[in-house]
Amino acid sequence: MYLQKDIEFVKTVGPQRAQVFRTELGIFTVEDLLHHFPFRYVDRSRFYNISELNADLPYVQLKGVITSISGFGNKRTTRLQASFRDETGTMDLVWFQGIKWIRESVKAGTPYIIFGKPTLFNGVWNMVHPELETQEKFDENPFKGFQPVYATTEKSKTKGLDSKGIMRAMHAALKSLPSQLTETLPDEILQQHQLHPVVDSYLQIHFPSDGELLRKARQRFKFEELFYIQLKLLQNKQLRTEAHKGRVFGEVGYLFNTFYKDYLPFELTNAQKRVLKEIRKDTVSGNQMNRLVQGDVGSGKTVVALLAMLLAVDNKQQACMMAPTEILANQHYTSVKELLKDLPVNVGLLTGSVPESKKKELIAQLSDKKIHLLIGTHALIEDRVKFADLGMVVIDEQHRFGVEQRAKLWMKENPPHVLVMTATPIPRTLAMTLYGDLDMSAIDEMPAGRKPIKTLHKFESSRLRVIGFMKEQIRLGRQIYIVYPLIEESEKMDYQNLMDGYDILRREFPLPDYYISIVHGKMKPKDKDYEMEQFVKGRTHIMIATTVIEVGVNVPNASVMIIESAERFGLSQLHQLRGRVGRGAEQSYCILMTGDKLSTVARMRMQTMVHTNNGFEIAETDLKLRGPGDITGTQQSGLLDLKIADIAKDGAILEAARKSAIALLQDDPHLTDAKNQVCKQQLIKKRQGKPNWSKVS
Repeated sequence: MYLQKDIEFVKTVGPQRAQVFRTELGIFTVEDLLHHFPFRYVDRSRFYNISELNADLPYVQLKGVITSISGFGNKRTTRLQASFRDETGTMDLVWFQGIKWIRESVKAGTPYIIFGKPTLFNGVWNMVHPELETQEKFDENPFKGFQPVYATTEKSKTKGLDSKGIMRAMHAALKSLPSQLTETLPDEILQQHQLHPVVDSYLQIHFPSDGELLRKARQRFKFEELFYIQLKLLQNKQLRTEAHKGRVFGEVGYLFNTFYKDYLPFELTNAQKRVLKEIRKDTVSGNQMNRLVQGDVGSGKTVVALLAMLLAVDNKQQACMMAPTEILANQHYTSVKELLKDLPVNVGLLTGSVPESKKKELIAQLSDKKIHLLIGTHALIEDRVKFADLGMVVIDEQHRFGVEQRAKLWMKENPPHVLVMTATPIPRTLAMTLYGDLDMSAIDEMPAGRKPIKTLHKFESSRLRVIGFMKEQIRLGRQIYIVYPLIEESEKMDYQNLMDGYDILRREFPLPDYYISIVHGKMKPKDKDYEMEQFVKGRTHIMIATTVIEVGVNVPNASVMIIESAERFGLSQLHQLRGRVGRGAEQSYCILMTGDKLSTVARMRMQTMVHTNNGFEIAETDLKLRGPGDITGTQQSGLLDLKIADIAKDGAILEAARKSAIALLQDDPHLTDAKNQVCKQQLIKKRQGKPNWSKVS
């Protein structure tokens, strides 16, 4: 099959360049090469006249004659200058490198095509280091029109595989492309979405005839990429449902009802009630639940998770909650114990710092079913931790766990229900791409009576006023967080680091009137916990910290969050940090401190934070500013290894692709119809060599 042909056998490649293609660009076959799409195009279809030039034009192409060539400088000539003329005027061409070759090759009086960026210098148009070829050579060149520009590496360039080298290989591969290729999408989908055939699309995406045909080719490959991501996710969900029947929680019993009626410290919001109904529906359906619950910090996810776990205990089964840090696991444990009060539910805590003797006792109680709820960190997935009957798994801040880690909570037979929680709202398009096989719920409503956090952006020049404001808040009995992005000084960045900040604050807030805690990632866990405890108990007024406090500290009395060098944080992280305050009845504040000089993107981040407290709105803006890779980190990169689609911009295509995938699986769940064999083959190919984590959220 032509597309699976080794890259080595494409004309212009050969064994040496093939090795560079493989190691540097991950290109092994003709198909891999054809899917190395251009990231931009240079328009070589239009010729400009010199009289049409203006300073705002990008690179332009002109046709004319070189009338003279002169060298300037010492013996070796530091600059070569040629006069170029067309029917409408003259301009200068200038070279500072490759002078010897230019002098020997370029002939006055010969018609040339030049291409480059025009600039105005002393009232004369000039072009520095233009691309240059004779009219005769240009007429023979197959790469006229829209010229593709390909991503490459520095090492590839030294081996002849710069963008033009890749372009030549691409042209050779396309020249040998059979006129009839097996389609990679069903005819029905091609017709429904008016997508171009695969051969035409390959030709037009690499060497487009015009802008409209290029747009259609790009649309076809974007749709195809997103369609197969959705089909794979949805089929995984379907296979999981068929292969693993879920536990049925038939009873809403004493614990759930008593806690709901008599122990809840506040009325649930409508959003919390809606999510609970969705969980309840899942747990009686006979299918295994895999649900993602999104909600801002403080929206009440923990209470929802606790009610879900009580459902399991009411049905004579155990439940566990896994958190990414000891701080967060401890906080969940304390919160759950306080909420349950004297209800007959045995809650255990298992983290890395639990003494070995206590661990053994916990594990024994767990296997004897004496522990109903177990809360912990990665310690929960140690091989020796065995549940008697695990019915519900809650995973908090799931993006901090790899898939393999989550898989270790799994049991081969009779799998538990899985509830995944995140306080980082995920944009809808990103959620569909990353978690398209999960059912999604959103707690998009904050508890009644909670005052919105006031967010202010202050420059360094306002430092004294900010210090005055801090002293005023401390006089009112409040506590303050100050978060720094660094622990040690960085030579590359002139940001004030945490230790410098600590020294300055000790002078501004001296003992015995003020007490300051300091927490950062390089401290021993014991020291960190001590400092945290001092702040939680109100013994210190100010906590200076790195982002270690982003997750897991709940101090209702802390009403001020000051983020130093806020321009260095992403929007989602700023929003998470802001969520550490606003937990009490008093008005809370978040102050974003930045330098005076901000990039456009940093300025937009600050403006977004000041104008909205809505996590979902912030997530959408963050996606547009940063892109999906930066938001999700590396754990999920396998799903987001997109070659052409951009989920920040291609939401409409993603919606259409998902609808088509849903319709196809509803009509033909196992892809047995002849018309859908192409989809089946594509999915098999995409799964080759990859582990199947379809059973894990």
